[in-house]
Amino acid sequence: MPTPQPAPHRAGTRPVRVGRVQIGGGAPVSVQSMTITDTRDVEGTLVQIYQLAAEGCEIVRLAVPDREAAEALAAIKPRSPLPIVADIHFDYRLALLALESGVDKLRINPGNIGSRERTRIVARAAKDRGVPIRVGANIGSLSKAILRRFGGPTAEALVASALEDVAVLEDLDFHDIVISVKAEVPMAVDAYTMIAAQTRYPLHVGVTEAGTAWAGAIKSAAGIGAILARGIGDTIRVSLAADPVEEVRAGFEILKSFGLRTRGVQLVACPSCGRAEVDIIQIAQEVERRLARLNAPIKVAVMGCAVNGPGEARMADFGIACGRGMGLLFKRGKIIASLPEERLVDALMEQVESAASSMAAAQGAPAPEAAFMDTAAPQDAAVSTGRAAPTDAAVRDTAGTGDPAAATDTAARDTAGTGDPDAVTDTAAPGEATTPAGTAVSGAGAERASR
Repeated sequence: MPTPQPAPHRAGTRPVRVGRVQIGGGAPVSVQSMTITDTRDVEGTLVQIYQLAAEGCEIVRLAVPDREAAEALAAIKPRSPLPIVADIHFDYRLALLALESGVDKLRINPGNIGSRERTRIVARAAKDRGVPIRVGANIGSLSKAILRRFGGPTAEALVASALEDVAVLEDLDFHDIVISVKAEVPMAVDAYTMIAAQTRYPLHVGVTEAGTAWAGAIKSAAGIGAILARGIGDTIRVSLAADPVEEVRAGFEILKSFGLRTRGVQLVACPSCGRAEVDIIQIAQEVERRLARLNAPIKVAVMGCAVNGPGEARMADFGIACGRGMGLLFKRGKIIASLPEERLVDALMEQVESAASSMAAAQGAPAPEAAFMDTAAPQDAAVSTGRAAPTDAAVRDTAGTGDPAAATDTAARDTAGTGDPDAVTDTAAPGEATTPAGTAVSGAGAERASR
């Protein structure tokens, strides 16, 4: 008889509200990102926020390096489809300005915010407005006192740094707290494991200095994945030196791997080997390209030989097992057709698209290209509604065709997958939207203000 497993840490954490999104308390693990635009560029920043929302991002953080950026938040917040987190370093007065601008959450760094009295001032102002605070300790910015105490940057030092600021907040009866203890992979795993044993506050999980899109996604999957596998983590951010949209995509893929979230179609494919009698790599890439525009909780398998192919294809909702010149089409474990190779991908897509349309219709959602159905998110972990938004520049060509006509319209997107109209991302009613003139989004590899 299997030994009962203890409930994961995330199931018992204190719930914290960030706008319309709940972090902790057993809520689905949310995916965050951070803009790489200059926050003082209101229109350019809104364009990027809408791009992130279109990919399913649920919370967005903005750098606040100076007073002008803090004041710009007042123009961004009412038009943002996502809850806004102000990222504060060094100057506590910027946190106060951000609160006046109406942000949904603050991130402060205990290693550089200054004296504990400054933390108290920020906490009192946040409490007055009902705004949560993330205490974000980072291995690269521990205070000199902490480094002397622990003899250098260690997992124990990270945890102590975070918990010291948490204690300051608790002394003020402030408990809307989220904690992060970011470091490189091995130390991050240790630090999150330690702090999870000492607190029930929700944990924001990530690894620092992950790297570029390819290497960084692998490092993040290893680190964040190891932490999630321990039942730890209530919200994640994949930090990449890349377009932040890639962070959101990577974040959902990590969560999908653990069955924690289901966003979009899940594709599994065999790695190919000398037994394959077809170009399985090309076939898998073609299927992946055509699935990219669909958002439905469907698992699709593309297999290339008779060894494991039929068995693994049967475990998916739909799948193909390819052989020399022919292949089998599966639907929920049963063979439904034997087809020539050139018909396999089209036949597979017909089945997937039909199922996605049926799911969307059953939930009263838009067409599958515009619907975000997340089976793990029953509550309103979505985004704010009724925002005036950038239009033309805020839509994305998710199929990667380069054709503006192929862009996915972000209007009426139910990011919680509940069918509840209050959970729909409303990019603006007709005639309400404002179009940014001449705005641009920073490219891949743009420098981050912080992690």
